[in-house]
Amino acid sequence: MKSCIDKEVDARIDWPRVRHLLKIGLIASLMVLAADMLLGWGVSDPAVAELPAMFTRYLSVSDGRIFTSALLGLIGIPIECLCWFAIYRMIRPFSEKDAHAYRAGILGCLAFGGCGVHVPCCMMAYLLKHYYTDDPGQAVQRMTPWLAWFLLPATLIFAVFFFLIAFVQIRAFLAGHTPLPRRCWVFSLLFGFVWMILMRLIGDYALTNALATGWISAGNLWMMGGLLAAARRMQSEENT
Repeated sequence: MKSCIDKEVDARIDWPRVRHLLKIGLIASLMVLAADMLLGWGVSDPAVAELPAMFTRYLSVSDGRIFTSALLGLIGIPIECLCWFAIYRMIRPFSEKDAHAYRAGILGCLAFGGCGVHVPCCMMAYLLKHYYTDDPGQAVQRMTPWLAWFLLPATLIFAVFFFLIAFVQIRAFLAGHTPLPRRCWVFSLLFGFVWMILMRLIGDYALTNALATGWISAGNLWMMGGLLAAARRMQSEENT
């Protein structure tokens, strides 16, 4: 009886739309990954004593790269967030509670991800460069209030919605509140943390620093690609 009900619920899912959103999400993830890599491409400069080592690599980033990174993220991040509605569409027929929580996470990330976090991070790199050029000894002191008053609050709020999405999605898959197999819980945004740690462990290189900067996009690529493959496989098995 339960199997028949699941099939009826599964039939209400618009699979072509789900797959379409997942494909667009992959493209948007590549766009944002490019934005993050443009901003994060660089190595630490041990000769700079006035700044923490992790910030010294931004001194070599050109203004053009900073502006391009901001623009790509401003466009790509909202598209990424909207494409998460593919997962929302898979959860909703099975659990209204999980679907509502997931939608709240999407809207929060949509509101704070691009304009609230990514663009201010680009602004931070821009200001840091020019503050350091004006007075190396005062660069950190001049940056601290700006980071505390503007970037930190938005980042904390974004983090709440980001982890809401990640944990609700894992719970939904493990509870069987999607038509896909429970093992698909591994296709999570949290893979980005694993990616970032691996890149950091490799060492202080321009490429690894750039890839580590794009950890959220790496997690999104893993999530969207994995779920798209799982959806296609399930549909092909049902048609055979």
